[in-house]
Amino acid sequence: MERIRVSILGASGYTGAELSRILLGHPSVAITELVGHGKAGQPIATVLPALAGIVPGNVLAHDAARTAAAADAIFSCLPHGASATLCAELRSKGKIVFDLSADFRLHDLAEHERWYGHHGAPSLANSAVYGLPELHRDAIAKADLIAVPGCFPTASILPLAPLAKHGWLDGSPLVVDAKSGVSGAGRSPGERTHFSETSEGIRAYKIAGSHRHTPEIEQEITELAGKSVRVIFTPHLVPMTRGILSSSYVRLPSGVTVQQVTDAARAMYAGSPSVFVHDAGACPDTLWVRGSNRAHVSYTLDERTGWLLAQGAIDNLVKGASGQAVQCFNVRFGLPEGAALGSPAMWP
Repeated sequence: MERIRVSILGASGYTGAELSRILLGHPSVAITELVGHGKAGQPIATVLPALAGIVPGNVLAHDAARTAAAADAIFSCLPHGASATLCAELRSKGKIVFDLSADFRLHDLAEHERWYGHHGAPSLANSAVYGLPELHRDAIAKADLIAVPGCFPTASILPLAPLAKHGWLDGSPLVVDAKSGVSGAGRSPGERTHFSETSEGIRAYKIAGSHRHTPEIEQEITELAGKSVRVIFTPHLVPMTRGILSSSYVRLPSGVTVQQVTDAARAMYAGSPSVFVHDAGACPDTLWVRGSNRAHVSYTLDERTGWLLAQGAIDNLVKGASGQAVQCFNVRFGLPEGAALGSPAMWP
């Protein structure tokens, strides 16, 4: 079959590099452009050494007209705030756009402006489909603007979604505690991600309702639950490169068992090429999903207190970003959902 032409904007960052790696192995894709404004004109082999000897040429500067002519689908890996305007321009040219920034994830424009400030394309703020295939597969299949979810929300929403869908959330705030590898902060260097600042410690950051992924989790769980859900979200930075482990605490309604929750999750994710639900009591490990588009989910009941622990483990650069974008791409173009995403984790 004729290959689908794709362009990657922001290709010089971690998510862009991961997209390149995945799409180079996709049987239905031809990468026509690797675009990175800050690295424009430099050899791809220098900017992305893993592609040396595989992808020739230079990183290109942004040029919307050229991109529109060269690609059928565009993956935007640009930073929050920088993506919206360019995505809107490319969308107006009839292109299918997968945006990996947060610019289109929140449906409510006022909510977006509260957390992120000015929106670069306010007329499209409510038009994107949230790109979590396990929840919105049918809508993604018809969408031309897909907002690929954040990494923390993906790891947190997947284990919580079956509880919300079945009405097993009691209305009290959900407590979500999550740990992430340093690559989640992106490629640009900074004091917080300096080796000597991260290698021997673990710290929480942007706590008490200040992390921008909070409203994303609340949006999706509220929609499933059919009632307002609030989240107490505490992210932590841990000294590893990849991976997210999310642990959420929920008080189950009387009579609901951990086996019922596990069975509900298995039913909800039946057919997903990515989500695996462990037996009750298992503890997922980020090492089990590293380098893969897999998401491991489990549930454990603390009989003494009656609280349920819902856990999710993903690779933040794959199922938490680039792999999920490719999963959305596959759904949108009617391809097997797991195309180019079937490799197991790099274990150990």
